[in-house]
Amino acid sequence: MSEMKCPFSGHTGAVTPAGGTSNDHWWPNQINLGILHQHHPASNPLGDDFDYPKAFASLDYQDLKADLRALMTDSQDWWPADWGHYGALFIRMAWHSAGTYRTGDGRGGAGHGNQRFAPLNSWPDNTNLDKARRLLWPIKRKYGNAISWADLIILTGNVALESMGFRTFGFAGGRVDIWQPEEDVFWGRETGWLDHDRTDAQGNLDQPLAAVEMGLIYVNPEGPGGEPDPVASGRDVRETFARMGMSVEETVALVAGGHTFGKCHGAAPPSHLETEPEGAPLHAQGLGWHNTFHSGKAEHTITTGIEGAWKPNPTRWDQGYFEMMFTYDWELIKSPGGAWQWVAKDVKPEHMIPDAHVAGKSSAPIMTTADLSLRHDTVMEPVARRFHQDQDAFADAFARAWFKLTHRDLGPRALYLGPEIPQEVQIWQDPVPSVDHTLIDTADIANLKQQLLDTRLGVPALVSTAWASASTFRGSDRRGGANGGRLRLLPQRSWEVNNPEQLQAVLKAIEAVQQQFNAAATGGKQVSIADLIVLAGCAAVEKAAADGGHSITVPFRPGRTDASTEQTDTASFNTLKPLADGFRNWQRQGLPIRAEELLLDKAQLLTLSAPEMTVLVAGLRVLGANSGNNRQGVFTKRIGVLSNDFCMNLLDMTTHWTPASESQDSYVGRNGANGAERWIASRADLVFGSNSQLRAIVEVYAQSDGAARFISDFVRAWTKVMELDRFDLNS
Repeated sequence: MSEMKCPFSGHTGAVTPAGGTSNDHWWPNQINLGILHQHHPASNPLGDDFDYPKAFASLDYQDLKADLRALMTDSQDWWPADWGHYGALFIRMAWHSAGTYRTGDGRGGAGHGNQRFAPLNSWPDNTNLDKARRLLWPIKRKYGNAISWADLIILTGNVALESMGFRTFGFAGGRVDIWQPEEDVFWGRETGWLDHDRTDAQGNLDQPLAAVEMGLIYVNPEGPGGEPDPVASGRDVRETFARMGMSVEETVALVAGGHTFGKCHGAAPPSHLETEPEGAPLHAQGLGWHNTFHSGKAEHTITTGIEGAWKPNPTRWDQGYFEMMFTYDWELIKSPGGAWQWVAKDVKPEHMIPDAHVAGKSSAPIMTTADLSLRHDTVMEPVARRFHQDQDAFADAFARAWFKLTHRDLGPRALYLGPEIPQEVQIWQDPVPSVDHTLIDTADIANLKQQLLDTRLGVPALVSTAWASASTFRGSDRRGGANGGRLRLLPQRSWEVNNPEQLQAVLKAIEAVQQQFNAAATGGKQVSIADLIVLAGCAAVEKAAADGGHSITVPFRPGRTDASTEQTDTASFNTLKPLADGFRNWQRQGLPIRAEELLLDKAQLLTLSAPEMTVLVAGLRVLGANSGNNRQGVFTKRIGVLSNDFCMNLLDMTTHWTPASESQDSYVGRNGANGAERWIASRADLVFGSNSQLRAIVEVYAQSDGAARFISDFVRAWTKVMELDRFDLNS
């Protein structure tokens, strides 16, 4: 055939799926269930049986670090190193990989090597980091699957710091690569790079965002909206770093520590830069930002548009950054690239900085507007001056903050790999005590189940309490979950979604069971509140199934321990407080986001598939686990019995649904024959009948042969959620 034709119409032209109009175009408001099924094993060239911890254990770690140290000064003609040292470039690469993390939803960060993919590989703030990864490729090729890209990027940043005289706090491996861009991360609503349509009328950033503009890691270095105002920039800097979970001291240490090395690049206006990597032509082979200004590299490099170095000796760890900041007055100028920056006035000869590439040329130190916020912001300035006077305190603060920055989304210490794991435990790691007692056995579990049921708290209360404890887990940064028993501590015990009054009654009863068992136990046996909360939920599910005629055993594996108040960062844990929990039919008032979208977001954070989400919602509804005795979606006359009633009644064509409010966030289902009210529902309920994909799943469970499958699938999904943070079992 000399031409391609559609086999049905004979039409000549594009006939691949990519050439067609997608469902997203026709129905843009339809929820995207694809975020629940990302990173399918079929996309992974290593296969779903690849064991990364085992592969990492085979790594010759010291040889790898030696190769990375050698790379730092192995300048390549195709991308020459500033002052003959790539350290600053690799620090920026690692920082910008980790720096996308935000506490609001735990997404972003360095945990999956996502800097290799769009949009991150093409953000304006990541200009020329494609070169850093290409410089690293020969080492990745040499060590292969024993080191992931995600781990290698961060380790390279550490080695860069060490090669320039800084003592790091440590390094842990364990980051597993993904093989396609994430679909679940909200980076902002803007449609243009460096736009900033992400604040409310009071200037507050949209949740869960941390960066102030589309395509930035943090803030605009020239100042808010490109306006060179150090005071206003200080507010941006503090806010964006706080949304990463950083204190003021950590913020100052990171800014100053990172800018102790290297320089900014703005040899000419950004108009000389061609397309970013994702939009580059085929022959560019994934390299972007081709620079048409003279050689396009070395002294002609264009990155931020700002030009110059912060201090003398840019490849050495020292006190120079603060020394320059507080020694000189600063004059506002435009860089050769047309960007606002500040240059030191009346510079001493010994503080002039030799050019990174041109022999005999030197320049005065520069600062960005964001840098000078450390001097002009009333909150950060005292910290900066203290660090200026105490280099040891500065070094310690930067080492700890860098480790936190690069490891925050890796998860608990149980997942850390390698010989350089720090012994000192940090509060942001959400520590839980080690098991120091004999665990309960099968007979104990059976006896404790009966004791918990004998409290007569009821199935709904026990199920909702176990769910409240375990469902705080976030797969994004692996925080939360039932281990630690933090449901009994602030802030979780006071969250509205957790029904504080009911929760206190349940916890009081569970604590009584614990005290009685632990006092009588022999052989060193003990049981934690964390274990009993989950066990109580499992016992309630078993009873609920039995009351419906199904005899089941819900798997339970002990080993959780109880964290103390001292081991709990209350403010940090409050970021896990949900905006909504569609599984309990609860959400905060006045949210501009649809309930079904919030449910989907929660399900994705819980690492659930669409069938798992469906069966859990349906089961929790009939078990009466809604927050605050809400009866929306409780499509059963047998509350507390585990059944497929939700599915069957949702699909009942004799029920007619109408909105109960103008906002269409609540609905009434009436008998089509006489108009009598049958049920009430939220959007998070009716989406399972409205969305064609979810309806197809509900139909499986509503069929005459679906009841047994529903029970078994619910138990599997329930057990998965109860054990999401049991890394001791899953490792």
